[in-house]
Amino acid sequence: MNDNYLPLYRKYRPQCLEEIVGQEHIKKTLKSAIELNKISHAYLFTGPRGTGKTSTARILAKSLNCINGPTLTPCNECPSCKDVTNTVPIDVIEIDAASNRKVEDTQSILEKIQYTPVHGRYKIYIIDEVHMLTNHAFNALLKTLEEPPENVIFILATTEVHKVLDTIKSRCQRFDFRRITTEDIVKHLRYISDKEGIKINDEALFAIAKNSAGGMRDSIALLDQLSLLGVHTEVTLDDVNNMLGRLSFDLLKQIADCIVASDTQGALELLEKIYNSGNEPTLILSNLCEYFKNMLVTKNSRKELQEELTGYNSLQVQEVAKQVEGLETQQIVFLLERTAHYIRELKQTANQYLWLEVAIIDLANLAENTDLITLQNRVKALEGGEVARNSQPVKAAAPVRSVSETAKPASVQPETALPQTEVHAESKPHTVQTEPVQNKPAVEHTESAASVMSDTSNMAELWSGLIKNINSPSTQALLRLANPVKVAPDEVVITFKQEIFVKQANEDAKKQVLKDAANKLFGQTDSKITIRLPQSGDVPIPKSEAAPVQHSAPQKTFVPKSAEVVQPQRTVADDVYEAKQEAKAQAAEISEIAAEKTEQDDNIDEVYSSDQTRMIMNLFDGKYI
Repeated sequence: MNDNYLPLYRKYRPQCLEEIVGQEHIKKTLKSAIELNKISHAYLFTGPRGTGKTSTARILAKSLNCINGPTLTPCNECPSCKDVTNTVPIDVIEIDAASNRKVEDTQSILEKIQYTPVHGRYKIYIIDEVHMLTNHAFNALLKTLEEPPENVIFILATTEVHKVLDTIKSRCQRFDFRRITTEDIVKHLRYISDKEGIKINDEALFAIAKNSAGGMRDSIALLDQLSLLGVHTEVTLDDVNNMLGRLSFDLLKQIADCIVASDTQGALELLEKIYNSGNEPTLILSNLCEYFKNMLVTKNSRKELQEELTGYNSLQVQEVAKQVEGLETQQIVFLLERTAHYIRELKQTANQYLWLEVAIIDLANLAENTDLITLQNRVKALEGGEVARNSQPVKAAAPVRSVSETAKPASVQPETALPQTEVHAESKPHTVQTEPVQNKPAVEHTESAASVMSDTSNMAELWSGLIKNINSPSTQALLRLANPVKVAPDEVVITFKQEIFVKQANEDAKKQVLKDAANKLFGQTDSKITIRLPQSGDVPIPKSEAAPVQHSAPQKTFVPKSAEVVQPQRTVADDVYEAKQEAKAQAAEISEIAAEKTEQDDNIDEVYSSDQTRMIMNLFDGKYI
């Protein structure tokens, strides 16, 4: 290693507050504190890496301990300034908390605090990555941090301030460092390039700045690496892309053109060429995802902002703008979402190239099928078909036809000749059959017990389907306490007898689970879910843990012919009377079942009122039988 060589990020480290790039809010506050001599005993610097936390801590220490200090312009010549510049731990001690995180290390620091400074006014401790200290170390530091000796100052720096104890944060003046803007980074890189004689164009500098994600140190380190190429020839954007392993704009545009045109064969051939050049699958999709993002920005931003937002030059922006003319915003969003999905898949699979090919094929076919108008028409057609299907009641037994007291004419069906006499074993809804009667108008359907059962059967089937679409065991357990009132495409209404269960079900997470289940059930995207207490007009839907039971034709018990009894000739009046009596019996049976269910629900509600019972039920996905 050449002893005379100094990396650029160290060579151009700021030596005074004015040289710090960005962070204007922090520079202004510290300048005022130094000028007014209002120095705190503890500071907390937090922010992303490479934004100047440690450099600012050193500059503050140098400004306070300079022979001319406290001053905004340290001389960099006195012993105190030289000690800070050369990292000599005499009055300014830098500690890496990642390797000195034990309570013993902290106690060693506290033992030396009592010693007076040698050259400067203050003994300053700069603790970098302070969040790495253990809780015991924090507690050992706590009392001294609150009331240190007069000549001791603590400067804590961290990238993860949420891991620092609140008791520590409350005893420090906190300064949040922000990511440095791309414009400021480019200006500083240009300044360094000119000083060092590095030949590099502005596009390459912009790519370097954008790749650093707001960190100045990373940008200068990459410029230092590229400077080896800029001795005789100018460093270009292609050089930066090659160094970073990124795809060029032209390659990304070509593969995007194939995807937009649904040219699957062309996209695969181009993909093979890119992959054989040594590019990693994850990197290929990441670059493609960024390109789609720039397409989306170009499609939805003003022309004067497009170059700044995308990082492309004017010619490249024009090419992208022309490319997105025939696309809709929703199409580009779909491409972005699918690309992000396959990036996650690549990170979890061993055969990355296989999934890379699958991704390109999927993307090339997706663009053709995501035309917004076509999608809207498909959604309308699906919703119309789903609503029509769900609006038809589930087929149950033939409903009983109710005849009013005003003796309306009844519709009749011809008697079917059977070789055996039919004896109805159960009192289930059935169709009354009588002797043919000529010139009789059909009786109108009235709302009877059987028609109500048909509707509730349909609702029960939909409710069962909704429950099956829910993957959350806790939500399923909670819905066992519910009384569904309405399950339809336009609205799903669910009631609970206790307010506490209503609040639980209305939580965002649980309600979203219900909404997703309803969307999947009805084939729509914005189902309405209403969860409330019971109201007077509510008619609960019968619930079933298993698949909903469909009422089949009445079960019949056949009697041998030898046991047949000759029946007298039946009249229409006899059939009407029997139909009325059977309808009354069925209505009474339904009322009795409803009363039993209400009593069972009350008993279950009393049991579920226990917090311990609810906890166990949710934990083990249990149910009461």
